[in-house]
Amino acid sequence: MGLWSFAKDAGKKLFGGDDAEPSVDELKKEVADLGLEAEGLDLQVEGDKVRVAGVGAVSPSIREKIILAVGNVTGIGAVETDDADDGDAAPVFHTVEKGDTLWAVAEKALGNGSKYTAIFEANKPMLTHPDKIYPGQVLRIPQEGVEA
Repeated sequence: MGLWSFAKDAGKKLFGGDDAEPSVDELKKEVADLGLEAEGLDLQVEGDKVRVAGVGAVSPSIREKIILAVGNVTGIGAVETDDADDGDAAPVFHTVEKGDTLWAVAEKALGNGSKYTAIFEANKPMLTHPDKIYPGQVLRIPQEGVEA
């Protein structure tokens, strides 16, 4: 089981009103709109936490993208998965800070700023342009030998 924290007041706005919580249907639509394979995906919203079940059957990269797709939504403060440790490496995420660029993130996380394209590719389709990141956004950091 994994639990990841997100900035509740940062992210994509899927619903109306400042205090509205995202619904399960809105989150599932977001995952589908991003083209992520979500066969057998079960989501539950409990306050500002989303419980994600059924992601164990997808690849590690798709699992991580689903976590980010539902976590980087305004109103979501945490994502919990039920998948057991199946020997896959734990995902590596980075929370964007004010002033960050993908180059700076790549220097910090991968030791080489020119590897920013690997971070961009690892975060598609959630990212549409390398310059469009925002403080509080959580990004996947690809690891050596792990598919993007």
